[in-house]
Amino acid sequence: MSEMIKTEDVYYEYMAQNDDEIGVQAVNGISMSIEQGSFVVVLGRNGSGKSTLARLMNGLLIPRKGTVVVDGISTNNHELIWEIRKTLGLVFQNPDNQIVATTVEEDVAFGPENLGIPPDEIRVMVDKSLKMVDMEAYGNYSPHMLSGGQKQRIAIAGILAMNPKCIVLDEATSMLDPVGRKEVMSVLRSLNRDKGITIVLITHRMDEAVEADQILVMESGRIILRGTPRQIFEKVESVRRAGLDVPQITALAFKLDQIGIKTDYLPVTMEEMIKLMKRFLGDSHITTKTKKAPLDKLKSDEAVLQDNDTTVNPIIKVRDLYHTYMPGSTFERKALKDINLTIYAGDRFGIIGQTGSGKSTLVQHFNGILKPGSGTLEVDGLKAEGKELKALRRKVGLIFQYPEHQLFEETVYKDITFGLNKLKLSQDEIKERVFHTIDLLGIAPELLEKSPFELSGGQKRRVAIAGVLVMEPKVLILDEPTAGLDPQGSSEVFKILSNLNKKEGTTIVIISHNMEEIAAFCNRVAVMSEGGIVMCDTTENIFRREDELQKYNLDIPQITKLFRELTIPGLKIPTILTIDEAVDFITEVLNVPAGGGSK
Repeated sequence: MSEMIKTEDVYYEYMAQNDDEIGVQAVNGISMSIEQGSFVVVLGRNGSGKSTLARLMNGLLIPRKGTVVVDGISTNNHELIWEIRKTLGLVFQNPDNQIVATTVEEDVAFGPENLGIPPDEIRVMVDKSLKMVDMEAYGNYSPHMLSGGQKQRIAIAGILAMNPKCIVLDEATSMLDPVGRKEVMSVLRSLNRDKGITIVLITHRMDEAVEADQILVMESGRIILRGTPRQIFEKVESVRRAGLDVPQITALAFKLDQIGIKTDYLPVTMEEMIKLMKRFLGDSHITTKTKKAPLDKLKSDEAVLQDNDTTVNPIIKVRDLYHTYMPGSTFERKALKDINLTIYAGDRFGIIGQTGSGKSTLVQHFNGILKPGSGTLEVDGLKAEGKELKALRRKVGLIFQYPEHQLFEETVYKDITFGLNKLKLSQDEIKERVFHTIDLLGIAPELLEKSPFELSGGQKRRVAIAGVLVMEPKVLILDEPTAGLDPQGSSEVFKILSNLNKKEGTTIVIISHNMEEIAAFCNRVAVMSEGGIVMCDTTENIFRREDELQKYNLDIPQITKLFRELTIPGLKIPTILTIDEAVDFITEVLNVPAGGGSK
C-alpha cells in the first residue's frame, strides 16, 4: 500500500501573543505514516496535540520544523495546497467553525463549487451526502436553526461532497446522539471499506477506537503508543496514565483480574466478553442470585411512584408546556409539546434524546431564557414570569455546551465575580464566595489573576462553571457538560457535580448523549423525542427498556448491554449500570471476597 500521510520529525509551536506569555509546543517531533485505505484513530488528553496534528495534515498549519506529506505532496508546497485540501478533508470538533452558508444545501455545495464541479453534478453530490448523514429533509433549513448534533452532520456532509481520498475527523461525533454516532461510524466504515477512503478519527470514545486498524496515542505533543486496538487496550495502566481509558468491557475484565478472577486475556469486543462471562458464570452448580437495589435507588423509585408524597420536595414543576420557534413564519417549528415534568430537590436528573428532540429548548425554560408559548413552569415556588423571573434566575444556573466560550473578562477573578458584582454584595462576601467555589472545583488560587484565555481547556471549563456556581444556585443545569473532554477530564467534572450534589445539596440536571455517564451519575432520567417526554423513570428502569430506547435513536451503556445479552441457565441477571455494579454481581455469584481470590 502507498502512504496517504507521512510526517517526519514534525514540530509546531504556538507563538506567545506578548512578552508576558510563553509559547506552547503543541507537536513535538512526530514521525509516523498512515497507509492509503487504512482506518486510524488518534487518542489523547485535551491539549496533547491531536487537533494541531490534524491541522498540520490538512495544511491549515505548516510545521515549524519537519515535513508533512499528503498523497505525495508536501504541505510546504504553497502552490499545491488546494490540491492537498481537496485530497484530505478535515471535519472540526465544533461545526460552527466550519458552516459558512445560509442554507444547509448551500453549505454542503460550498466545497464542490470551489472545486469548479458542474452544477448538475453538485446537485447529485449534495443529495447523496445529506442522505449519508440522514439530513436530506433539512436541505432548505438555515444552519443556525439546527441543533449542535445536526450541524455536525452537515459539516461531515460538506466534506463528503468533495469526494476526498482521506477524511480527518477531529472529535466530529462528540455532539451526536448514540444512534447518530453509530450511523456516522457506519458511514465512515463503508467509505473506508467500499471506497478505500483513508479515515483518521480523533476521538475520546473508546468504543469507536476499537474499530480502527491502528491507534495512535498522543501525550505532550508526542506519540507515546501505537498499535492495534488490542495491543493498545491491553496496556490499561499505560492508557490511564495518559488520561484516557479503555472500553467498559475491557475495564471490567481488568478489574476482575485485579481482584483475583483471572481472565487470561483482556477482551476488546462484546463477543469476546460474552464468551468470557459465560466461562465465569456458566457453571451448572451456580445458584440463582439477585442483586439488591442500593438505598438511593429505592428512594428514587419512591420519588417516581409517589408524586404526592409530602416527604419529597419538588423543586421544578412543569405543566402542559408548549414552545414554538418562529411562530407564523415559513420556518415555524414546534419544539416542545405537552411537557409535564417534576424534578425533586437533590435529584441527579438526566435528560436524554436524539439530536433535535428538544432537550436544550426545555432546559432554557428552567431559568427563563425562553418563555412558554403556553403552560406553566415553577422553580422552588417561583413562576418564570413577571416580577418573580429575576429571583428565579438566581436559583437556576445554566451552563451551556462549551461553557469556556462564555469567558470574556481580563482575569479569572473578574470573570467569576461578574454576576456577583450585580448583587451589590460587599467585597469580603464576594471574596468568600469565590474562594469557597474555587475550592469546590479544584481551581488553584494563583490562577485568579491570570487571563482566562491563558488556561488549558479543562481549566477554562472549570472557571466558566465557577462563574455560575458562585451565584449559589439551588439548581445547576449542564447541557453536554463533558462534550469534547477526554475521559479523565470527564471524570473530574462528574466528581465536582457529585460533590455539589452531596455536600451542597444542589439539584443537578444534565443533558448528555453519553449513556455511560448518565447511568453512572443520574438517579432519574427523562427521555425526549420530537419535543415531548416519552419516558421518565429511575435510571435503572429506563435502561431496562433497550428496545424502546432504540426507537428514539438512543442506546444503553456498553456494560448494561453486556449483561442484557448474557443468558446463563439458572442465573437471574439484573440490570447492571456500571462497572462497579458488574463487579459486585460477579463476585457475589462466584462467592469471591472483596479482597480477591478465585473460587
